[in-house]
Amino acid sequence: MIGKVGRVSGRIGPGLVGEIMVAVRGGVEAFYAHPQQPGEEIEPGAQVLIVDFQPPRTAYVERWTTAG
Repeated sequence: MIGKVGRVSGRIGPGLVGEIMVAVRGGVEAFYAHPQQPGEEIEPGAQVLIVDFQPPRTAYVERWTTAG
């Protein structure tokens, strides 16, 4: 899971358990999400990069931006 890009479907932030949707095995699955940087908030619709993963469904993420 580390290195995959997902989309936030439930706000991620301090004191919140957010949610992301990630393409897995030909479909899309939901994972719990927490910010990698303490205090960071990431709004629904934003793309994120999974930088750490705790099975079975918890991801630690940072905001993902594409160059261009």
